[in-house]
Amino acid sequence: MAEFKYKNLSQQEQDKLDAAVFRRLLAHLDDNKNVQNIDLMILAGFCRNCFSQWYKAEADSQGVAIEIDDARERVYGMTYDEWKHNHQTKATPEQLAAFEARQNKQ
Repeated sequence: MAEFKYKNLSQQEQDKLDAAVFRRLLAHLDDNKNVQNIDLMILAGFCRNCFSQWYKAEADSQGVAIEIDDARERVYGMTYDEWKHNHQTKATPEQLAAFEARQNKQ
């Protein structure tokens, strides 16, 4: 069986790649503002808010002083209030039902 090449990368190389992929993911989410957080939660079990919370938690664990609003702005590319005002739509009954069904599976 072939060994995965990523295992041969240095930690610095892995961190560089991971950071680039994270930035690409943020750009992808930014380019697809029509995809609502509830849709992400239904399909994948995480959303932009989750990323914001993970970002804040990692900052805390590394002793980097940021607030949750800072983390949200990093992930959303704008303040959370701006995002909600400009891009968030009211969840449909179908979305709410699908979200509830997913939550009940966990």
